[in-house]
Amino acid sequence: MSKIIISNVRIIDPENNTDKTGNIFIKDGVFSEPFDDNDVFIDGTGLCAAPGLVDLHVHLRDPGQTYKEDIITGCKSAAAGGVTSLLAMPNTIPAVDTPETVEYILDKAKNADAHVYVVGAITHDLKSKVPTDIDALRNAGISALSDDGRPVENTAFMAAAMKKAYELGIPVTAHCEDPYLAGGKVNEGRISEMLGVKGMPAAAEDTGTAREIALAAAYGLPIHICHVSTATSADMIRDAKKRGVKVTAETAPHYIMLTEKELEKRDADYRMNPPLRTEKDRLAMIEALCDGTIDAIATDHAPHSPDEKSDFVNAPNGSIGMETSFSASYTVLVKSGRMTLSQLINKMSCTPAKILHINAGSLSIGKPADLMLFDPTETWTVDPDKFHGKSKNSPFKGLTLTSKVKLTVCGGKIVFNEI
Repeated sequence: MSKIIISNVRIIDPENNTDKTGNIFIKDGVFSEPFDDNDVFIDGTGLCAAPGLVDLHVHLRDPGQTYKEDIITGCKSAAAGGVTSLLAMPNTIPAVDTPETVEYILDKAKNADAHVYVVGAITHDLKSKVPTDIDALRNAGISALSDDGRPVENTAFMAAAMKKAYELGIPVTAHCEDPYLAGGKVNEGRISEMLGVKGMPAAAEDTGTAREIALAAAYGLPIHICHVSTATSADMIRDAKKRGVKVTAETAPHYIMLTEKELEKRDADYRMNPPLRTEKDRLAMIEALCDGTIDAIATDHAPHSPDEKSDFVNAPNGSIGMETSFSASYTVLVKSGRMTLSQLINKMSCTPAKILHINAGSLSIGKPADLMLFDPTETWTVDPDKFHGKSKNSPFKGLTLTSKVKLTVCGGKIVFNEI
């Protein structure tokens, strides 16, 4: 394994309260004490180094829909965005509801450019009818539980999963949605009326969020709320934290940069679930990130083919995001002065690693050498044709963003390099 020296780089390591210029040494796959000889020397002048990003919400489409993405291409996309660890959601075909599917994903991921952590399904085929064998899934190697893509409609199953996950030391991540209120294509309101398209009310997300918080409060168990998009859900999470409820939450870059107005283009690349919301909701997501209500930024990376996305009304929900997540978040939060660079890295690396209970999110000596180098001053225009994954359905296409990932190291190996 290569010995790497990165010199004269700005080192940003929130875990160790570090923001200084210095050198980084990598040996045998971990961050090392200084040494003289090297296989790779990188001049980091003008660049920043930070722990590799940890993305808590990724759809790799493998097994079952590998024409959209697969484990290898998805991890190439991750590496290009500085993501070195990702949590793969269970709504594959088949769903991740048996040990065999878990083992398939982990085996294929051994050759990937990012660390892949697998979410096991709470119910078989994500249908809320029959609980999975969680012990067997954990023995096969899952790192979290969720029926993401769908809420767990049976509240008793959700409560049981939270209890079992706590015993096993893994998180439960919740797609918060009331299926009886959901089913729309875009946010319910002025834009949905103008488009003549069925809307999805904020209440669909808010009632789901309220249920999961209530379960966490009643049983004293942790819950992680996925892709928060509404001001009301943020308010409920904020209140729950003040009451000592063990709740953590994530939002996505598209919810802090974009609003439902994008749907006026009638382009399905701007359709996702939860949908893009109002300007009030967008500002509420930024405020919730800045005041600590929302703990993490995750992408909900959801690849689809161009053919699937060609029909505005009937296209599946979802957008890709790993190659733009850091730059979009930097542009909205750091460039604007709302957040320091260290605080952003904390939201995208250190805290997600803690939520997932993995050994990541730090540049400490002896820690796995997962790192990204980026230029905080570079501006670039998003061109999906230059992305490294199979799908191009980016809601950031054509936008000019600030900060650019230049190099990614995963497990001591350079997996992306545009220096």
